[in-house]
This record gives sequence, C-alpha cells and structure tokens, in this order.
Amino acid sequence: MKTSFPIDKFQAKATPFYYYDTALLQSTLKAVGEEVAQHEGFIVHYAVKANANPKVLRLIAKSGLGADCVSGGEIKAALAAGFPASKIVYAGVGKADWEINTALDAGIFCFNVESKPELEIINALAAVKGKVATVCFRINPDVGAHTHANITTGLAENKFGIAMSDMLPLIREAQSLKNIHFVGLHFHIGSQILDMTDFERLCDRINELQDKLEQEGIAIENINVGGGLGIRYDDPNGHPIPDFKAYFDTYATHLKLRKGQQLHFELGRAIVGQMGSLITRTLYVKQGTVKQFCIVDGGMSDLIRPALYDAHHEIENLSSEGPTTMYDVVGPICESSDVFGKDVKLPEAHRGDLIAIRSAGAYGEIMASQYNCRPLPKGYLTEDL
Repeated sequence: MKTSFPIDKFQAKATPFYYYDTALLQSTLKAVGEEVAQHEGFIVHYAVKANANPKVLRLIAKSGLGADCVSGGEIKAALAAGFPASKIVYAGVGKADWEINTALDAGIFCFNVESKPELEIINALAAVKGKVATVCFRINPDVGAHTHANITTGLAENKFGIAMSDMLPLIREAQSLKNIHFVGLHFHIGSQILDMTDFERLCDRINELQDKLEQEGIAIENINVGGGLGIRYDDPNGHPIPDFKAYFDTYATHLKLRKGQQLHFELGRAIVGQMGSLITRTLYVKQGTVKQFCIVDGGMSDLIRPALYDAHHEIENLSSEGPTTMYDVVGPICESSDVFGKDVKLPEAHRGDLIAIRSAGAYGEIMASQYNCRPLPKGYLTEDL
C-alpha cells in the first residue's frame, strides 16, 4: 500500500512538519512479523536511532519487537514507550558511565561491547551494583557494503567493533570476570543496503568465526547481525514495504546457525523509512540566471540527509497536477548545501503549495536541529490530524 496524504487536513498545520502514515507503518510491521514467523529463533529489535517519535515508538513496541538502543536516552525512550527491558540491546562505541548504569538498573537483555576498556568498565560498574551484566561482543568483520561511505560500519578502518584478531582473548577475559556473562557476537556492516550479496558475505564471515570458536570449545548462544536493509528512495509509491522475505531468507540460507542459537536483527530504516514524509510549503518561486528555484519553508535543519549524504528523496507537489517545470527545491537556511533536490520535475509551483519530501521517516525528525534558531519540526501520525 502506498501513502495517502490527507491534504485538506495538512492545510491547518504550520509547516514544516513530519507526517507519519500509521496504516503503512502497521502494514510494514505486519510484513516483518509474518516473515520472521517463518524462521525459528529469529528475533527483531527496532533501531531506535532511526525515529524516536514517542507515538511511533509505542506502536512498534505494541507489535512485539525489541529495541536496539545506542544511548542512555534511547534506553529511557524505549522503556517509556513500552519496550520490555528484556528485549533491549545497547550498542554504541562510546558508552558513558551514567548510560551503563541506566542499562544495568533497567536490567536490559545485553550490552553489545565494542572494546576491552568498555568491558572492564561495565564489569566494574556492575560489581558496584552487585549485578552481572550480559554482554555480546561487537566484532568488526572487515566486510564492505554497497552503500554510502559515511554509513559503512564493518570495515577495518571504521571506529566500530573489536578486531577479529582480538576476539578470542577478549572472550577468554570475559569468561574470567565475575560480573560479566558473555552470550554472543554482534555485527553490523552498514545501512541502506539493497544488495543481498553484502549480507551473504557477512554470513560467510560469521560462519568462519564460529568454526574457529568451536575449535576452542566456545559455544555461542546469540548471533546479532545488526540491520542495514535499505528502502527504495527512488520509488516510495512502487515499493512502500521493503523486501523482508529476501532479507530474512538470505540469512536462513547462508548463515549456519547451530542448534538452539538465536539470531537477532536490528532494523530501523526498513521499518519506518517509507511511512514518513516532510511536509513543507512553498514560499517563493524564483527565477535565477540559469536555474528556477522552488524555495520552501523546510530546510536542512529539518531534514539533513541531502546535505549530509547527498541523499536522494522523491519530491512531490501535493497542491498541483498541472504541467511540469524543472526546479531546484531549496530551503531557507543560510547554507549553500540547503538543497533538497536539483533539477526536480514538479507540477508548476506557486506560493503556498504543499510539497512532500518522501521517504523521510528514518533519520529525519530525529536528526533535526535548531540551526538558525529555527523551531524543531513536529511529527504527526495519521490520527493526530
């Protein structure tokens, strides 16, 4: 199902704002649940960093997914939304003491540990509380992904994870610590991946590592392969729901799970990306020397992905169905990079036209800032309008 815009209701709202299509979110969550049910031991956690709108979080929590958090603030948000602590995993390369203590007090499922110093700190803080911290080790598999360089995370030069050469000695150390319970391995190679061969290569690397650990008498209870499944930014109407079947089947086919092992996933963008749009209003149509500009009231402070990653988002004029004209769609921020799209064909734009910037449900509202002293954009679900 594609997004249907309640345009009449938009007119009463101050722009820019985020619109979240509740029906599409529910359909996406249903699709995830149906595919996961086909595979024994598959567990999905929602990556809170993609979109932490409280109402969105509550809907996802009600669906039964767990939560993947990368900060103490996200842990608090997940708990407030109704995610059970027993389904929360906490990753992140730089966990502060207060964040670790927050997770220990909540009794989360596990920490995804990224270094030896972090392991030692978690052990010490857990000892003070008389607790045992459950941990997985995030391993850097040195596996590349067909995605933007700024969102690859599994290469040797990336800051994330523990080197494969350090894996065995660190597991041995964890097994010797009184306040640590080691339960598995965690991986994540990047985001916005549409080529399933990237995930196949990760499976191959995990199979190699498991074989080595078994030779050392180490059995792994949990494998966490992160997330990374992308969405079709170029065709949100034609592909509103990602190909979850191909994604989960890739792991079912290529990953050699041992009996009783649980396989964890951390999906964010794939769940919320297509249900969200940034709704903005045309301020001016300006004819430049060589370009015609559609200047809107939303800017890079509201949706930074195009400026940050040169990311593509489909752009639609919701107020017009007339002949098309070429525009650069730009915002009001005093930065040359405040551009949503260049050479965009839109029905002829006029002052006041509502413009939808599509596929903005992930890394949109959550990354907004108050640059230029602009207010943060609000987020509305269908039933809020």
